[in-house]
Amino acid sequence: MQAILMDMKSGQLALHDTPVPELRAAGILITTAFSAISAGTELQLVETGKKSLLGKALARPDLVKQVIDYARKNGLASAYQKTKARLEYLTPLGYSCSGTVLAVGEEVDEFRVGDRVACAGAGYASHREINYVPRNLAVKVPEGVSMEAASIATIGAIAMQGVRQAQLAVGETVLVVGAGLVGILTIQIARAAGCRVIAVDKDPGRAAEAIAFGAHFAFPASDPNLAERVRECSRYGADAALVTASSDSSEPVELAAHLLRDRGRIVIVGTVGLGVSRAAMYHKELSLTLSRSYGPGRYDAEYEELGRDYPIGHVRWTERRNMEAFLDLVASGSMQIDRLIANRQPFLDGLRAFEELQNRRSYTVLLEYPGAALPVPATVVPHAIEPIPGDVRVACIGAGTFARSVLLPVLKGMRGVKLHSVATSSGATAVSAAKLFGFQTSQSPQDAIADPGAPLVLILSRNDSHARYILSGLAHHKALFVEKPLAVSREDLRAVVRAYDEQSATGHRPFVMVGFNRRFAPATVAVAELFAGRREPLVLHVRVNAGFLPGEHWTQQSLQGGRVVGEFCHFLDWARSLTGCPIRAIHATATPDCGRYHWDNFAVTASFEDGSIANFLYLANGDKSVAKEYYEVFCGGSVARMTDFRDLELTRDGKTRRVNCRGDKGHAREMEFTFKALRAGAPAPIPFDQIVEITEATFCVRDSIQTGLPVKVSARPAADLSSDPASQAS
Repeated sequence: MQAILMDMKSGQLALHDTPVPELRAAGILITTAFSAISAGTELQLVETGKKSLLGKALARPDLVKQVIDYARKNGLASAYQKTKARLEYLTPLGYSCSGTVLAVGEEVDEFRVGDRVACAGAGYASHREINYVPRNLAVKVPEGVSMEAASIATIGAIAMQGVRQAQLAVGETVLVVGAGLVGILTIQIARAAGCRVIAVDKDPGRAAEAIAFGAHFAFPASDPNLAERVRECSRYGADAALVTASSDSSEPVELAAHLLRDRGRIVIVGTVGLGVSRAAMYHKELSLTLSRSYGPGRYDAEYEELGRDYPIGHVRWTERRNMEAFLDLVASGSMQIDRLIANRQPFLDGLRAFEELQNRRSYTVLLEYPGAALPVPATVVPHAIEPIPGDVRVACIGAGTFARSVLLPVLKGMRGVKLHSVATSSGATAVSAAKLFGFQTSQSPQDAIADPGAPLVLILSRNDSHARYILSGLAHHKALFVEKPLAVSREDLRAVVRAYDEQSATGHRPFVMVGFNRRFAPATVAVAELFAGRREPLVLHVRVNAGFLPGEHWTQQSLQGGRVVGEFCHFLDWARSLTGCPIRAIHATATPDCGRYHWDNFAVTASFEDGSIANFLYLANGDKSVAKEYYEVFCGGSVARMTDFRDLELTRDGKTRRVNCRGDKGHAREMEFTFKALRAGAPAPIPFDQIVEITEATFCVRDSIQTGLPVKVSARPAADLSSDPASQAS
């Protein structure tokens, strides 16, 4: 399957052969018919990509600050590796396309194979032959609307949302600043809403063309009598201005403020500078509103990725409903778009289409696809896990920032490890990883699991996919390394435990390892040696200055398990490895959410069967300049103190030994132990029962926060374990 991908480091575009995207439960696969190249957003991204490293830094000072903060806490080498992983990356382009439904996810009931659909979303509605699109980012194409017209529905929804933000009324005068594609669509929507429309553009030719597309009046921005002309056309000055221009300066906003009437309204739709002068806004008491892309739901992962729609009684116009409304206007004949979509190029000539769009005054270019079909999955005979002498071939699922900056560099440098295949849900990132780390091939996730050439599968994908891939891997009798967590719900955990036990009952020896790397860190080993042979319980204190994550971050999604399940598991496992005995009970409490923290500020007390106690503080309300992780262990007159796995102090009999552990969190040693076990045919370095115990303990933390009660921890939950927190309260 072909896709147009951009090299983030050089800005170069190329056609790449990529795996077919994975069909997920809340979405559909489509055979792409047309995709629209955005003359604004996409060309700006390409131009930024072509800049030098200094140029990129000047364009995104916010990201530079993040890199500097990261370097201060984790060192220059780690910051360099993370930045390199982000730049040496191929990314898909495009966010508006049309196509035909090829396959439907199990949670989707509104689409059928063969339906004509318009699709939205960066990373979903891309320039590639087959796309995976979540259900809320796809709409059916009405009868009478061509697939060419449907391919710009996303851009139409952007214009639609801008008009809604302006709260226009019939008879008002609307000023549209910027007569590009979004501007022309905005003009036609505002006119259909019963408004008088005035178009302004810095290009006199574009301004003149706006009349043909429905503007009542149009003027070049350079007209010295522009303010008088606008007043003549509107009697009092424009009631509202929609700024659809694209500019680094704030001139379009200043112009809008100058042309509006007293107490007029400005809506920012395009990417422009916001440095409008106070005087321009103050003396007319103007209001300034930003329009966020396609509409409500944008950047909400629960809506976009998981398909959770907003009730129409509470949110009438979502991004999906804006797309539907735009297509309804097209179907009614209210939109003149034939000239807008007249420039079409074959998809395989897509690179030339980008060049033409940069050099010509076209509103957009549509890429036309020849059609594609899903490959037939290969039939694979499962095999049992045996000791693996010599080189171990690895299939990797997932190639996000953590994989590219931490684990894959470790594997690439290990002797006796062969990177066989890489797979991602989108397919595009797999090509990046294959190129960067030397994988032999890129595949779909299920193909990678089924491939008999790789006995070990690394599952480095998003949290909610872990259990699904584990079950598939166990069915194919593969050795599995899973980046934490093992599962995000008790239902998933029971399914994994059941599959593991069923395979064990057949005489096969399952190999499931989870990436609890901190127990393998050199600092942890040194602490364990200090307290070796102890005769009394440990008392542990762990403070995690985790930092704030906004609600739209993917880890905050409920189906990802949140930060308790997704990250706090690390610290429970660290304490579990030091005590060497099961967790008996959990008691947790959290500060109020405050509409900001998603219960990410919490305290946990864990008691262990030998009487040891661990106290944890996990915090999202601290300052990033303070160390992220701080550990203390007390026992038998000795104390261990550690900061970020870098600075370690071991105190006994009044003497303190200081060790610089260089921030090594144990990733390399974790992988070394994993491959050593595989070659010997030995069990995974962390016993499966402990992995299950830690996973269940994170669920108990969540339960205790909700109920305010201590919760007993089952060391190995039974298959029918109740999911009711109250049933476990002690």
